[in-house]
This record gives sequence, structure tokens and C-alpha cells, in this order.
Amino acid sequence: MNTRLLEKEWPALAVAIALGFGFLAATSPAFLTEFNIYVLLRSFCISLLVAFSQMTTLAVGQLNVSIGALGGLVAIVAGGLMEKLGVPIGVALAAGLALGALCGFVNGVLVTRTGIDGFIVTLATASVFDGINLGITKSIPFYKMPAALVAFGTARFHALPYLLIPPVLAAIALAIFLARTSLGRYLLAVGGNPQAAELSGVPRARIIVLAHSLSGFLAAGAALLALAQLGSAQPTIGSDWLILSFAAPIIGGAALGGGYVSVLATALAVVLLTLIQNGLVLEQVDPFWVEFLLGGLILAAVGFDRLRAARAGGG
Repeated sequence: MNTRLLEKEWPALAVAIALGFGFLAATSPAFLTEFNIYVLLRSFCISLLVAFSQMTTLAVGQLNVSIGALGGLVAIVAGGLMEKLGVPIGVALAAGLALGALCGFVNGVLVTRTGIDGFIVTLATASVFDGINLGITKSIPFYKMPAALVAFGTARFHALPYLLIPPVLAAIALAIFLARTSLGRYLLAVGGNPQAAELSGVPRARIIVLAHSLSGFLAAGAALLALAQLGSAQPTIGSDWLILSFAAPIIGGAALGGGYVSVLATALAVVLLTLIQNGLVLEQVDPFWVEFLLGGLILAAVGFDRLRAARAGGG
């Protein structure tokens, strides 16, 4: 099992989070209010699943740029089923998760059967998903969501939103899957050394399809949380997920070539990014700087990873 996280990533992230938390607590009276912590955690819930969605494809050395478009399609289909057809909440949500997994499965099959790079394949399918989304909605949201779903999206215990439950369960399940199951270890083996994995009997193509299917499932989960949070199925759900989806796993130390990801470090990176976004809002900073900082953090994380790899190779 790769223990690089225990040596390097999470302590630095934890220190950065502690410093950021302390700075905001000292400079912004609104930061420690119950409502602001609730808002911060609501944002964290969706961002965490988005980050995990990209993390699973990075594990096998793949990129998935269709996450946002896939999420938007899932939200629209699930919302449309509930508003237009009166489908029960549980059935509509299950259909949304199944659709996400199916879209991810299609991505994986296209990658493995055609040999085309995952970036190109998912760029193309993102356009397809967006087209279907707009074809269904004509850019008009579905507003009439069931009251129980909307209530869940806003419910909280003090500062803790009920929306926090699904991503926490997903984090635990992913950590166990990657560390304790054969399939999870196969994902990392395929990402780390595809040729060696195949020679060892690992079904490389199936594992890549599995990674994309899991990515689609997690993106669908994020979309359904967004649906509950907003109380409506907006065609724009997922439109701002792409940068975040890469930023958190990469800052969490994920190897761009595959073979190493960390659930804990990715989750801490999401906490840090959410803290930065919340702090900029509280300080009334232009939203442009949020994107600027995300881009800068990605570049810094990638540069650090390349430098570390070069030093390891030289040593």
C-alpha cells in the first residue's frame, strides 16, 4: 500500500487549513457564525463528490472532462422524472445514479475500444451530454421538486447539513475500496504500470471502464445533492465543476500519470479550497480571484509533483 500521503500530503494540508481557519476567525466576525459554517459545509458536500469523481479516473491515469456535463444531464433527467412524470423521489434518484454510471461506462468503453485518449473522448461526450441537456430543457429549469427532497436539501442539525451524510459515506466506502479490495488495488496498479498490471493478469480494459463508471456514479451523486440543495433542476448544474474536480485531487497529491490517489488528502484539499472560496466571499473579494487562485494552486501542485518525481528519478 502506498503510504506517501502519511509522509507528505496530509500534514501540509492540515497546517494550511488550520492557518486559514485561524486567519478567517480573527479577521471576519461572520466566519464562525453557525450559519456561515453551515453554508461552508453545504458547499463542501457537493465539491467532495466532484473531486472524488475525478480522482477515480486519475487513479488509472485517465482524465474525465465530462464530469460537469454529465452531472447537469443527471440533474435534469432526475428532476424531469419527478416534475413531469411524478416519479417517486427514491426511484428518480436511483435512475439518476444509474444514468451517471451508464454515461461513465460509455466513456470507459469508448476509451478502451477506440484507443483514443480519455481527454478527447470525454471532451466529445461532454458536448453530447450538454446537447441532450439543452434539448430536454430548452434552457428552462424544472422548478417543482418534491417538498421532501427540498427539505432534505436545507435540513441541518445546528451547523451540520444533512447533505453531509452521502459524501462522508462515499469517502469511507472509497477509502475501503481502494485500500482493502482487489478491484481497488487493480485501479492503482493499472494507473501505476499498465503493462506490468496486464502481465500480472489484471484486466486493464475492464478496470479503466470501472474507473469511468465509478466516476460517472459519483458525479451523478454530486448532481443529485445539487438538485436537493437548489430545490430545482437547473441546466447549469455542473458548469463550474471542471477546475475544482482537478484541483482537489492534484493538490491532494494524486499522480497525474495514475497509480496514486488519496481519499483523505483529496478531502482535505476540498476543505482548503472551500475555506478559500468562503473567505474570499466574506472579504468581498472579486469572484475572479477564486478562479485565479484555483488555477495557481493547480500549477503549483503539478510543478511540485514534477519536481518530486525528477528528484526521485535522479536519486
